[in-house]
Amino acid sequence: MYEPAAREESLTSPVDIEEMAAKQHAGGNMFDSVANMANSILGAGVHTTTSGLPYAISQAGFLCGVILLVILCGVTDWTVRLVVLNAKLSGGNSYIEIMHNCFGPSGRAAVSLFQFTFAFGGMCAFGIIIGDTIPHVIRSAFPTLYKIPVLSIFTNRQVIITLCTLCVSYPLSLYRDIHKLSRASGLALLSMLVIIASVLIEGPHAPQELKGDPSARFTILGPGVFPAIGVISFAFVCHHNSLLIYGSLRKPTLDRFAQVTHFSTAISLVACCTLAISAFWNFTDKTQGNVLNNFPANNTLINVARFCFGLNMFTTLPLELFVCREVIEQYFFSHESFNPQRHLFFTTTIIISSMFLSLITCDLGVTLEITGGVSATALAFIFPAACYLKLANPSLPWYSRSKLPAATCFAFGLVVMVVSLFLALGKAWTREGEAKICV
Repeated sequence: MYEPAAREESLTSPVDIEEMAAKQHAGGNMFDSVANMANSILGAGVHTTTSGLPYAISQAGFLCGVILLVILCGVTDWTVRLVVLNAKLSGGNSYIEIMHNCFGPSGRAAVSLFQFTFAFGGMCAFGIIIGDTIPHVIRSAFPTLYKIPVLSIFTNRQVIITLCTLCVSYPLSLYRDIHKLSRASGLALLSMLVIIASVLIEGPHAPQELKGDPSARFTILGPGVFPAIGVISFAFVCHHNSLLIYGSLRKPTLDRFAQVTHFSTAISLVACCTLAISAFWNFTDKTQGNVLNNFPANNTLINVARFCFGLNMFTTLPLELFVCREVIEQYFFSHESFNPQRHLFFTTTIIISSMFLSLITCDLGVTLEITGGVSATALAFIFPAACYLKLANPSLPWYSRSKLPAATCFAFGLVVMVVSLFLALGKAWTREGEAKICV
């Protein structure tokens, strides 16, 4: 595959996004950027990592599932750097500008829609997960708390979502520079390590009736390969944050960003493989959608993991809000200077909207599956490859050595998108796709 870092010295563009980043921000160091990108993958995809990856392996088959994890992680590493390379080749300093320079207003509208729906859908899902985890942990830790006047509100799902969103996520979301979230990102990554360690330690000791058939561990190919591809792709998507993280580097260059990307995707791959394989190894055909639900409700260490799961959500939610806000700014106010009142208005409106949906909904159902799966595939595979095919040497055919990887990536993304959309719409016609409204 084409290596963007190898051509760093020869790249020029009308608008140098390195200079713009240097002027606008003092920038963060390499560790800050690695923490933010790794958290963008593990944190923004942590509900997929914890809830979906073990189940995805059970659907795809053990061998096929592990191979898919490794391949899609490698493709993610490449396409994330391809987004930044496309920015330099096109002269744009955002994903929106890249698509506009390549495909005009229609490209600008398409990527804006997909970025916003993916990030906003993630925010809604994070709020739902907070409501599903933190109250459960509080009730387990304090069984009689619900009987105590006033204090009993802390076992209420809606109260916990509101407190976590307004008291933790909202203040973090008010920052302008994404590198200032690196400390929260570091905390979220530590929480992810606790979740992985909990599953590793407690998995072998789970009650035998909760475990699956040991003979199902060595499956090669399962019946749900395409759904598994969609889930794994969703877990690794961080392309909508890539230019924000690149611009937050103190000295943003393609070489330095390549190091950030390599470290971040490697950390994410190790974490995902460790959790997914260990969970599947214990529960095989009984692996549930959320692997933490495979454990008893009174397991202390797993309850700590559940708490960390919720903690990850309200420290990672601001990363997605940054994307939503940036999309609005770039699409509607790209030629205007920063306005504090507008910044406050959009931050408040977006986070309150996502919180409201989280309060009234336990499961966004097939709508979130469609917007998340389709948006993730478009942002991760289709758009970066399509832009490179448009921007690279126009005299070369798509099947040339330099363009073939991008053409293959584009075709792969298109197939996954169509199949994922077809399967999701199929669910919409069954009870499986019905949304569950909280009471």
